[in-house]
Amino acid sequence: MFLFGMKVMGDGLKSVAGSKLELVLYRLSNTTFKGVLLGTGVTGVIQSSCATSVMVVGFVNSGMMKLKQAVSVILGAILGTSITGWVICLSYIDSSSGWTGLISTATLTGLVALAGIILYMFIKKQAAARIGAILMGFAVLMFGMSMMSGAVGSLGENETFRQMLSSLSNPIVGVIVGMVATAVLQSASAAVGILQAISVTGSITIGAALPLLMGIAIGAAAPVLLSAIGATVDGKRAALIYPVTAALSVMACASVFYVLNAIFSFSFLGVVADPFVVAGVNSILRLAMVLVALPFTEIIDVMVTHMVRDKKPQGEDGAPVLEERFIGHPSLAIEQSRDAINNMARNAETALIRAFDLVGAYSEEGFAEVDRLEKLGDTFEDALGTYLIKLTGREMTDQQNRDVSMFLHTISDFERLSDHARNIAESAREIHSKGVKFSGEAQHELDVVTAAVKEIVHSAIAMFTAGDVASAYKIEPLEELIDNLCDELKLNHVERLQQGICTIDQGFVFNDLLTNCERVSDHCSNLAVAMIELESDVFDTHKYLDHVKDKHTEEFERYFDEYKERFAI
Repeated sequence: MFLFGMKVMGDGLKSVAGSKLELVLYRLSNTTFKGVLLGTGVTGVIQSSCATSVMVVGFVNSGMMKLKQAVSVILGAILGTSITGWVICLSYIDSSSGWTGLISTATLTGLVALAGIILYMFIKKQAAARIGAILMGFAVLMFGMSMMSGAVGSLGENETFRQMLSSLSNPIVGVIVGMVATAVLQSASAAVGILQAISVTGSITIGAALPLLMGIAIGAAAPVLLSAIGATVDGKRAALIYPVTAALSVMACASVFYVLNAIFSFSFLGVVADPFVVAGVNSILRLAMVLVALPFTEIIDVMVTHMVRDKKPQGEDGAPVLEERFIGHPSLAIEQSRDAINNMARNAETALIRAFDLVGAYSEEGFAEVDRLEKLGDTFEDALGTYLIKLTGREMTDQQNRDVSMFLHTISDFERLSDHARNIAESAREIHSKGVKFSGEAQHELDVVTAAVKEIVHSAIAMFTAGDVASAYKIEPLEELIDNLCDELKLNHVERLQQGICTIDQGFVFNDLLTNCERVSDHCSNLAVAMIELESDVFDTHKYLDHVKDKHTEEFERYFDEYKERFAI
């Protein structure tokens, strides 16, 4: 009952607070101090150091968080999990007399269960149902603790039980028992709760409880280690942070404490522990562990890096690492997808710039780089498309659904930008291999339209990566100007052909370059429209474009005139 209640309450807390806390943890853990505070806070709210640590492993695995950042967050998680022990103490409040009778275990459990049932069964809002699940889980947890305490209460008079507990005063035995029990339970909070229940017998001293708590702190790393299965090299390193930090800090704390005990013989070790004392000792131990490890975060980073060797440089091909663990956490999955799409966008811009450079100064190395970026664009589109489709099957907020829809709309545009970059590079190769030379007039026209295309690509990608909807309205006027320029330049080239100034070979490659320029600007327009339509929550690209082209606003005309003057032939 206790373990089930803890699971239900923890799952409810994660569903209510997790989506917001996950992003806070990812975005604000950029310093050691912030990382510790956020790790402590998030773990205290979701009641699971394992969940926080596994989340961090996912961040590192996907490249969203650096390994050094992960160390401080996991230190915070080690401290934050001690809060659960104090929550469990509520079940041991004495109800014999006075005002405490109002918040006795039975009263509190009954009221919380009643509130949870009402919220879960009779309030139709999803948020209320989740809070109801939290309250019902808490009530079951409290009832389970009462059952455990009642069941073990009589064991206090059992001599065999007393002798078994006294053997735990041996630090090595206590640590091993605590480690094994926690690894089996897969929860440090549950292990501490059971120890609190045993302490009700009055048979366990602080001297016996302390080694058990040390073992519990180390054993809590077991679920985190499991999360490293199938992870990248950095993900495996992140998973090792918890056991390495916990083991070394426990060893350091134990060495100092027991050496001092040998010198001063601490009398409080013989004091009988109750649930409140167990919670207090657990909190003090974990705080000491964090304080001991905090100055050595960089050393821990280096240690785990050396423990897991990298046979091949991570991400040398630039392919996205999309963390499957985040599918169950849409806010994180969307943030990760956004980062990957932004990288895809920047790669596309780089490919186009390199391709245009090849037209004037061709090299096989440059062509190979454009070809690599084009293939990388295909890889991004396949990986992101598959990942986002999986995400659509999850329960998400309206905003999250809009974000996913926009991403699915835009990844094909970025992939097509890379395709056109390769097409331009192939035209550059043809110009080089055939020794094509444009006339001065044709070259000037090509330079102007190329500058306009570079401008629209840079503006569109900067607009998208920054999420700047206001800048999106500047894209369509430039797209229309580029369309007009391309039409005008094609007519001019036909005239030059008729006059014998340009040749047929020049005409073919010139026309191909203009066609690709026009298509590139079209895809930039699609990106801008997607941003604008996301803001209005309606994806109807054709309707928006028809409106823009039929009814030029004053703002549109102003931007169009500015671009027309800037990119005049």
